[in-house]
Amino acid sequence: MDHLQQRRKWKKRQRKELGVRRRLRAVTERPRLSVFRSHKHISAQVIDDLSGRTLAAASTLEPDLRKELAGRKKVEQAALVGARVAARAREAGVEVVVFDRGRYLYHGRVKALADAAREGGLRF
Repeated sequence: MDHLQQRRKWKKRQRKELGVRRRLRAVTERPRLSVFRSHKHISAQVIDDLSGRTLAAASTLEPDLRKELAGRKKVEQAALVGARVAARAREAGVEVVVFDRGRYLYHGRVKALADAAREGGLRF
């Protein structure tokens, strides 16, 4: 893949991601639960866009969570991250969020994280 093809692919991916965020921007009074997924890891952040601050975050890269995740499948790991970010958000006083799946489909690990966050007390 040459440089131009990579750039086109990156621009298409970015457009898709921004399209999802554009629809969420209409709801500014609620913080957003943003998800990032890589091949091995997943992370989530509760972001207040008005002040530009991260209120709560959780990731599979956290050292204390790594021990708990050992030997589990990636969907199970995503569910643990969702529960952890929900608990931290509730500690920060956040109960209602907007779910920002980014460019990822609402399926598999993203869905598992969202369901666990709902079970943890977040409403979206």
